Amino acid sequence: MSNVEQPLRILIVDDEPSARNRLRDLLCDCNEQLALEIVGEAGNGQEALDKLMETPADVVLLDIRMPQMDGIELAQHIHKIPKPVLNSGEADAGYKKWPPVIIFTTAYDSYAVKAFELHAIDYLMKPIRMKRLFDALTRARDAVPVQTEVLRELLPEPRKFLSIHERGKILLVPIEQVLFLRAELKYTTVRTAEREYLIEEPLTALENEFAAHFVRIHRNCLVAKEAIAGFEKGGGEEGEGSGWMVRLKGLDELLAISRRQQHIVREFG
Repeated sequence: MSNVEQPLRILIVDDEPSARNRLRDLLCDCNEQLALEIVGEAGNGQEALDKLMETPADVVLLDIRMPQMDGIELAQHIHKIPKPVLNSGEADAGYKKWPPVIIFTTAYDSYAVKAFELHAIDYLMKPIRMKRLFDALTRARDAVPVQTEVLRELLPEPRKFLSIHERGKILLVPIEQVLFLRAELKYTTVRTAEREYLIEEPLTALENEFAAHFVRIHRNCLVAKEAIAGFEKGGGEEGEGSGWMVRLKGLDELLAISRRQQHIVREFG
């Protein structure tokens, strides 16, 4: 069977059960003319990521306005899911298009809709009509997944979460829980009061995105401004240390402040 004949696998993401039910009914109607398969439903961002890790989809019908995390940020995290590895005998199973195509759904005719049209991103206005849904799904077969950079333009505000790929799962770590970010070779360590995580995002990009939340204390380390508990004189780093260390709330470890960044002692002390 060719890839064209494969059913289009669809994940429905909306925090309102009634909206998910309506989409499911409309998809059943579309199925009379277009081969498709509903692989699951999710009511929030974490559920959606869990579902996609278990059962990848070709298309995600994604509500924009959801509590805790909106659909545009969720789309950015979806892009970080690694491409599924096919088992033997699944050569025709698809997943050649990854990440999945996102079709946003929204009840708000506002800036977002204008931005979608500017970037040629497909969207469905609620209440969703069957013909409009059918047309969007038909285009999805040949659509190019939207770029992460475009999604960031659509949502200029910083993300509320960092997505961590760990042991076959995607974990969402709230930015407000992060105490510091530290560059470690090609990874960045994300430290919360409970534990450490690793992400493959450069420290400079994180500093630019979360400038209001973090301050740089060293060329390889950012600390959360709200987590600063105080400063202590320490040994510093040989050759460049200022002798100042920063203490963070909920953490025993002291972090060295470089000579170039010692001005923060005055600003936050």
